[in-house]
Amino acid sequence: MAAFVKGALLAELARSGAFRGTTRVPPGAEATATALRDAGLLVLRTGVGGVLLAHGCQKLFGWFGGGGVAGTAAAFEQMGFTPGAPSAVAAGLGEAGGGTLILVGLATPVAGAAATGTMMAASAVHFPAFFAQQGGYEYTALLAVSTAALALTGPGGWSLDALLGYRLNKPWMSVVGLVASAVAATAVLQRRAQHLASAPPPGPPTMEGEPEG
Repeated sequence: MAAFVKGALLAELARSGAFRGTTRVPPGAEATATALRDAGLLVLRTGVGGVLLAHGCQKLFGWFGGGGVAGTAAAFEQMGFTPGAPSAVAAGLGEAGGGTLILVGLATPVAGAAATGTMMAASAVHFPAFFAQQGGYEYTALLAVSTAALALTGPGGWSLDALLGYRLNKPWMSVVGLVASAVAATAVLQRRAQHLASAPPPGPPTMEGEPEG
């Protein structure tokens, strides 16, 4: 443990440039820095990817107390995302598919971008309140920022992308994926706004057993 801590400190000094021009970077410091970075990215991917996967399974399969496609579609219709069923499937795939790929570190730019767009649309539902306990967008915004960061930084060395030689993790993929995701999310939100603006106002609640007409 002491050796690991010493290596981490040396790695930090190496990153900060304390050894540049005066002393050679100690052997193993660079490897330690790389290992710490990869470990941090693995922890981030596991947490973010696992959460997204669980929420996607709620929408697609009704697992973990979710509503499945039918229940999610009905909720989406009420929120203005129409048609409800395709919107529910798209959101579920964005979360479950993107979460799985982030978790294993495969095609990370595309997976991160897809999840970011999904979370951007979800954040709009909770806007303008911010804090989660007030029904705000704090939680979904945090997921959006995290997935966007992973799309830009990549999954690290402990990933399937690394095993494949980063063929599916190129810098241009990150930029193109995030731009395309933002454009798609904006289009979905504009369509939602148009639907809500044209929808008739809800009628007064009907008492049980009272005819509506």
